[in-house]
Amino acid sequence: MSLNAWLLYVATVFFVSATPGPNMLLAMTHGIRYGVRHTLPTLAGLLLALGIIMCGSALGLGALLATSELLFSVVKYAGAAYLVWLGIKTWRAPASPLQESTAAAVIDTAWQRFRTGFLVAMSNPKAFVFFTALFPQFMNAQADQSVQLAILAATFFVIESTWQIVYATGGAKLKSWLNTPLRLQWLNRFAGGSFAVAGVALTSVSRQ
Repeated sequence: MSLNAWLLYVATVFFVSATPGPNMLLAMTHGIRYGVRHTLPTLAGLLLALGIIMCGSALGLGALLATSELLFSVVKYAGAAYLVWLGIKTWRAPASPLQESTAAAVIDTAWQRFRTGFLVAMSNPKAFVFFTALFPQFMNAQADQSVQLAILAATFFVIESTWQIVYATGGAKLKSWLNTPLRLQWLNRFAGGSFAVAGVALTSVSRQ
């Protein structure tokens, strides 16, 4: 691909990744509750899922989802149900002191945070279609496809992971201010409501 095409891709991904969505909301809320270091398993889960989505898109799964209404609907409603369930769980979570939550994260929940990140990122079938539609726009059809895909994927990972760390760090900075029962309760309700809204909104997404 040309340098101009790559720079346009960088700008596109930069703004798309910066837009708040379920992935970034999860990075921020886990940053608030666990701190940046203990949010890394969450970010690893998010990035692994996005890597699988990109590979699936490159192998044609995105095109299959774009042409199969049934398959797209199954993945869509499963993802929506998970986001709504996560929203209800977060909404009802106790407003426990953040220091206790951080200690619990160190002891026994790294896998749970990784799994949550993975499932949140995998919950949106539109991502498969997005990568299938996005990548070809910046690729040279006459050049080696695998090399170009590797460049686009690596660029995406660098930008996406950077934004995730920014959101997690921003959340961690708010920790001391939020560490009161009332503010934590409102945080749980905001995050839980946002996940639930994202799940409901996902049900209206079409393949186009």
